[in-house]
Amino acid sequence: MTAVADRATATTEGRDVSQAHADPGGPGTEPATGVRLRVLSYNVHSRRDDVDALVAVVRDLRPDVMIVQEGPRRFRWRQKAAALARSFGMVVAAGGLPSLGNVVLTTLRVRVVDTWCLRYPLTPGRHLRGAVFARCAVGPAAFVVAGSHLGTDPTERPGQAALFKEAMSGVGSPLIVGADLNENSGGAAWRTIADGLTDTALAADRADRLTFSCANPRDRIDALFVDPRIGVVDYDVVDTETSRRASDHFPVVADLMVPALG
Repeated sequence: MTAVADRATATTEGRDVSQAHADPGGPGTEPATGVRLRVLSYNVHSRRDDVDALVAVVRDLRPDVMIVQEGPRRFRWRQKAAALARSFGMVVAAGGLPSLGNVVLTTLRVRVVDTWCLRYPLTPGRHLRGAVFARCAVGPAAFVVAGSHLGTDPTERPGQAALFKEAMSGVGSPLIVGADLNENSGGAAWRTIADGLTDTALAADRADRLTFSCANPRDRIDALFVDPRIGVVDYDVVDTETSRRASDHFPVVADLMVPALG
């Protein structure tokens, strides 16, 4: 990513980041002032692959916020989620069993104000699924992080997407959404979630970057959407030899400029 070197300009003190700190040559548009934020959305495949590679990928990216799909959700899920966060140098903000494996992790730079979870109705014979929300702030910039992992069944996805979208409505603060939608932008569920939001891949002109599968990349089913008030500085799908060992999905990462709303 072109913005990797600029990550150090966003200090742990959460101060404002002026336009001078932004990447003026980046692919997206930015508000004049705001706070720089790196967000990672990642289906970690329940840590069934090379865990050392997974840790290396995340630590190399150094996200401020990580939206996890297929995180801990069963026996001793709290301890497992804490251990996962610790391995990345982060802390657990929200999620786990209450959101059926959707987890939000943050660094200590991010202040978590409130959290809540959502569970979708169970389709017989399918996995119970849900979503996670965390209301956060970095300095003067406030935002809500939302994450979900929709079903593989095309008959249940539209209903899950509608419930997720309804839960996102009225949050007030600028919204950042990371999700494994299990379908691409041609699907009804994708269109429901994307409505009124900015697809960070499109904003960066990188919608051709595929996210699944690592063994045979053929589709873009993992997405990061943001409120139009949030500027997209940079975006990438991290396809490396290490990330191909870490999970069956590639990580999706975006550098954002979150406005300082008065």
